[in-house]
Amino acid sequence: MLNNAYTFNGFSTNDLRVSKDFYKNTLGLEVVENEMGILEIKAAGSNKFIIYPKENHQPASFTVLNFEVRDIEKEVDDLIRKGIVFEEYQYPEPMKTDQKGICRRDERFAIAWFKDPAGNIISLIQENK
Repeated sequence: MLNNAYTFNGFSTNDLRVSKDFYKNTLGLEVVENEMGILEIKAAGSNKFIIYPKENHQPASFTVLNFEVRDIEKEVDDLIRKGIVFEEYQYPEPMKTDQKGICRRDERFAIAWFKDPAGNIISLIQENK
């Protein structure tokens, strides 16, 4: 059945040009606009994902994309310098974020969330195994 099928995910944007610039220049990912006007984006070590234009786009209310990183502190600092504002959540422990927007559950796991220009939620995750 589908156990041998290649998979990829996708989500929408309200402005393809702005999204292309953000994912390519701000996040530093490989971005190609295909012949159908859809962005195909590749990150190291993973399948591609697509972003497609949608006239009545509504941002997802959940995380649409996760990046596993080795040093969340460094990645957050680098993205803040590029103008990214990380979400600050005041959830009860253990999900509360600090002033940078990093939730440190324990020494093994940390996560930080930010939004792309279309309002879709993206996370950085550091898991020390």
